Amino acid sequence: MIRIIKDETGGQPTGTRKMVRCSLATLAEKLGGRISPGTAGRLLRKLGFSSRVNVKRFTGPPHPDRDKQFRHIARQRKMFQKAKMPTISVDTKKKELIGDFRNAGRKWDDQPEQVNAHDFPQDAECRAVPYGIYDTSRNEGHVCVGTSADTPQFAVRAIRRWWRSKGARRYPNAKGILIEADAGGSNGCRPRLWKKELQCWANEDGLEITVCHYPRGASKWNPIEHRLFSPISRNWAGHPLRSLDVMLGFIRGVTTTGGLKVGAVLDRRKYPKGMQVGKHEMAALNIHRHKTCPDWNYTIKPQNTQLVLG
Repeated sequence: MIRIIKDETGGQPTGTRKMVRCSLATLAEKLGGRISPGTAGRLLRKLGFSSRVNVKRFTGPPHPDRDKQFRHIARQRKMFQKAKMPTISVDTKKKELIGDFRNAGRKWDDQPEQVNAHDFPQDAECRAVPYGIYDTSRNEGHVCVGTSADTPQFAVRAIRRWWRSKGARRYPNAKGILIEADAGGSNGCRPRLWKKELQCWANEDGLEITVCHYPRGASKWNPIEHRLFSPISRNWAGHPLRSLDVMLGFIRGVTTTGGLKVGAVLDRRKYPKGMQVGKHEMAALNIHRHKTCPDWNYTIKPQNTQLVLG
């Protein structure tokens, strides 16, 4: 066996990683057809080989301020929680086609569910956009499922809707809120419309809104990823999302041993893409950038008052 695979073995010149180029069927044939492909696989495993897939691990060069930003986020979260003010983690989950489409994962069933052979978007009822808000202090999640585009308007409206329906009652004395978000997407650090919509919300509700963005390539450290989105994905694994009601039901049905509670609402509003915010509009915002990584950390205060965050 070793002699046969010698010519089919490749890898790094240093010998730290090796691979077999041919398939199990070809390897069994080279052995004269005396064994089956399955037996060839078992022999390879005894030699230290195994069937593997690519592992997503490289995130590109780390930003020089990466550690500094992580420490700043931790300090901000601790400060807000000590003052009994809300700290939330936000992000948009993977968009889902609603209809008879295959959903990744497995489930126990007496027979497999039949779905479309192809995932053509034109066959879908819509493409659902789940925007999540996770309360890091109370271990509560809220998902706003949109049917339009994932825009800053949609993102801020989802957060504002959560605040007015739940957050304000949970934190009746709060004068400010901390939002942890990724550096890209509808709630990224660059979109001007994101900041303008936050300013409108701050003016309407009299809140000081502090935003801290995670560095590029560090979105997996955003708490919402593993504390809210992962349980949701596990809950509907293997279940086709045939309608929006089915999707909302799976989200609301999420439970964990840690006591996670999740709510869900539907937003059918249309959100136009490509809305522009001019320089003069940006200059008018009451935005205060932090000394630490000012592009990633800022506080937007109401324009009609001069509240001071402690």
